[in-house]
Amino acid sequence: MNINEALDWRYAVREFSNQKLEDDEVENLIEATRKSASSYGLQPYKLIVIKSTAIRRDLLPHSFGQRKVLDCSHLVVLAAYTDIGDHTVDRYIDQLMKVRGVSYDDIAGYACHMKDALSAKTNREKREWAHQQAYIALGTLLTAAAALKIDSCPMTGFNHAAYDEVLGLTDMGLEVSSIVSLGHRSPEDVNAQLPKVRFDDEDIVIRF
Repeated sequence: MNINEALDWRYAVREFSNQKLEDDEVENLIEATRKSASSYGLQPYKLIVIKSTAIRRDLLPHSFGQRKVLDCSHLVVLAAYTDIGDHTVDRYIDQLMKVRGVSYDDIAGYACHMKDALSAKTNREKREWAHQQAYIALGTLLTAAAALKIDSCPMTGFNHAAYDEVLGLTDMGLEVSSIVSLGHRSPEDVNAQLPKVRFDDEDIVIRF
């Protein structure tokens, strides 16, 4: 299946079957999402993978009636860091030096550039920026899931503050950005047979 066939196959699942994903399927998907593009590569977010039925049951009352949260195989929560600053860059620089085997002196100028770019933002802008990066990861997750033939449904319609509380995200310096139910579509989900509605090329693409 090529990428366009995979994306035609993908839709926002309304009803999941009781078939569970294998752990290695989920880990393969998370590994692909971990490699998502991110501004400066800073990845100011966490991917929280919830297999536990008990935790998903606790989240259900805060999900605006969307039983997909409970009925899916796994729930992925994308949560952005709330405190963005020099330490965000330092964390990345440490990883860069470890992976590429370079010294700090070799990349000090780049580190300063990133810190200056972030310091120019207000605290609100920094948090918005962090959520934007999490949304890029969300796009990667959905595309990778389609390529792997894992069904998904992304959601932002839920009580964000309640999710933060149930998952203890505030204590971890995080706040939820979006959630994605994963699993296999139910044969009873009529939405799977509906044609995908997207604007035509001439309506959405501008070429110079």
